[in-house]
Amino acid sequence: MEFKRGDRVEVTSKEEGFVGSYYTGKIIARVGPIHQYLVEYETLFTEKDETMFLREVVDAKNVRPVPPEIKCSDYSVLDKVDAYDNDGWWVGTVISTSVLEDGKYYVYFESSSDEIAYPVDKLRIHQEFHNGKWSITKHKR
Repeated sequence: MEFKRGDRVEVTSKEEGFVGSYYTGKIIARVGPIHQYLVEYETLFTEKDETMFLREVVDAKNVRPVPPEIKCSDYSVLDKVDAYDNDGWWVGTVISTSVLEDGKYYVYFESSSDEIAYPVDKLRIHQEFHNGKWSITKHKR
């Protein structure tokens, strides 16, 4: 998929400690003859000056459009979700809900083996982007 200047996108990383995460940004420019983009992130800042948004050249294979918003306030065990944490969206699986913790959902992250509780407003249905189309991976009850 081709992106143009100003398009909002999400960038995934294959770096250790960041596998399974997506960070929102915008396309600044296409770079060179290799299919790469200069992206400015919306939530990540430079280490040198934490008032400036981080810009990074990324491979096109790690860039996707921002997924469409799907309202959901009820998740089930085994639903694949994205949890907003550490300035990005992290792919995980709902493993339980907890009434004792004000309806938080416990999410398991395969990439780190962590289990963390999140309120519903920090979760979204996980969607995959293939061949120009979004598909929902929500578990069917």
